[in-house]
Amino acid sequence: MRFHKHDPFLPEADMTPMIDVVFQLIAFFMVIINFEATQADERVKLPSSDLARPTKVKPDQELVLNIGFVRDKEGNITDPEPYVFYPGDEKIRIPDMADRLNLESQFFQKKGELAGEELTTTVIIRADADVPTGLIQELIKLCRQAKFEKFALKAKSEDPNTLR
Repeated sequence: MRFHKHDPFLPEADMTPMIDVVFQLIAFFMVIINFEATQADERVKLPSSDLARPTKVKPDQELVLNIGFVRDKEGNITDPEPYVFYPGDEKIRIPDMADRLNLESQFFQKKGELAGEELTTTVIIRADADVPTGLIQELIKLCRQAKFEKFALKAKSEDPNTLR
């Protein structure tokens, strides 16, 4: 009588728990990631200052305005008009920002009302080093007209000991 050799059954590992762990890790890192970098716009070349320091207290709410120039791939300015850059390649001239700032102010007021508390909104201005100071002052004036009261200006620190 002849016996046939059967291939031994190779047990396969159940990958379901491993996939669950991977998704848990992805969710964990998405929660703890620093989203400040997502508010940065690569078209804005921040000025350098040895006085630049990170903020000590995180604001209740923040509105980040990135002001800069349209540049080519080499970094040369192609349009001399500075713009406020919004996500989705939307760009608005600084003198035309009044309506948008009023909408933003209404949004933050409504958000505070829904939260049941009075939250202050800090306008964080990330302006390109080449944007004239007068335009930044005009933007701050428009922000004040829209009832924003707190402001912060972003710059790169020249101090190598300062963590950003």
